Amino acid sequence: MKVSPTSLPGVLLIEPRVFADPRGFFLETWHQARYRDAGLPDAFVQDNVSRSVRGSLRGLHFQEPQAQGKLVSVLEGRIYDVAVDVRVGSPGFGSWAAATLSEENHHQLYIPEGFAHGFCVVSESALVSYKCTRPYAPEAEHTLRWDDTAIGIPWPVDAPRVSAKDAAGRTLNELAAAAALPRYGAAAPAGAIKP
Repeated sequence: MKVSPTSLPGVLLIEPRVFADPRGFFLETWHQARYRDAGLPDAFVQDNVSRSVRGSLRGLHFQEPQAQGKLVSVLEGRIYDVAVDVRVGSPGFGSWAAATLSEENHHQLYIPEGFAHGFCVVSESALVSYKCTRPYAPEAEHTLRWDDTAIGIPWPVDAPRVSAKDAAGRTLNELAAAAALPRYGAAAPAGAIKP
């Protein structure tokens, strides 16, 4: 497996080793010891799957408190996957990194705690799987506006389909004013790496 840093410290692009033959392929999408040795946490506690149609945009979501790290994979289709550093005081505050994840390239993106996460579907549909370091906590969930001009993500879809919750997301400045953002340098939970 190849692990590459992105422009945001702690956000990692993972390229698992794929074994292919005329029957198809095989790959490991999680191996605790190997991924831990590559710098990922080894304490994932929840797995999620979502299916979305072309043009759907989900995010940008994060939890504070009860922050989640996420390991994202695509089982079918193709997505543009994005992480945004929302940690107040971080040198990368407000910066973003993105990767195209697909069933063809088998790439994964690890988004550490303290980062907002979102994706848009650029194929007919996409089946997305992701592992989380903490359970979903609706009372701790926040939504950063996908189109916040202060961040300036060039999403590869025009007029994306978004949920009512995501359409009502707040800008980074609004979230900061509401003291809803994590702080850079806060203690990481046991089993997690500190980005």
